[in-house]
Amino acid sequence: MKKALFIDRDGTIILETDDFKIDTMEKIAFYPNVFYWLGTIAREFDYELVLVTNQDGLGTDAFPDEPFFTTHKFIMKAFADQGIAFADEHIDRSFPEEGLETRKPGVGMLKKYFSDGYDLKNSFVIGDRITDVMLAKNLGAKCFWLKDHRNLGGNEIDHSEDELKEYIVTHSRDWKDIYDYLKSIN
Repeated sequence: MKKALFIDRDGTIILETDDFKIDTMEKIAFYPNVFYWLGTIAREFDYELVLVTNQDGLGTDAFPDEPFFTTHKFIMKAFADQGIAFADEHIDRSFPEEGLETRKPGVGMLKKYFSDGYDLKNSFVIGDRITDVMLAKNLGAKCFWLKDHRNLGGNEIDHSEDELKEYIVTHSRDWKDIYDYLKSIN
């Protein structure tokens, strides 16, 4: 069975912006050391890399598809150029208040992973928001929480950090800690 790393985008592989929209090339800043450590993880361990991201209102007048996809393609190509290949990308376009099952922490976009082909118990979510921790719970996985000091996503779910602590492997802003943990179990 395959194991997966479900990886958030903004705040996890690239830095979050104050307006929460990476829609210009000037806003792209890669997370410190992500290329080195995620590349090492991709080379040394047998995890399928899966991008899972919420992009509030993508496709609306306030957040049009272009230039979002121009910047997104640049980001993904930068990772591919470093030997970091994502097997799949799941981008939810909804707003939190819509309550759609496709929006993290919902698993609507990830139904295919609930099969005999995937080992979710030994898979991980990597993200910066409490909604990523909740996604891990909903998948039956664990989470590497690159916890943002602003506690982003706290108003989207009704669970506290204490209620979710059994799903959290680390509270770290350092990708090396993720590598070190995976090395210890592989």
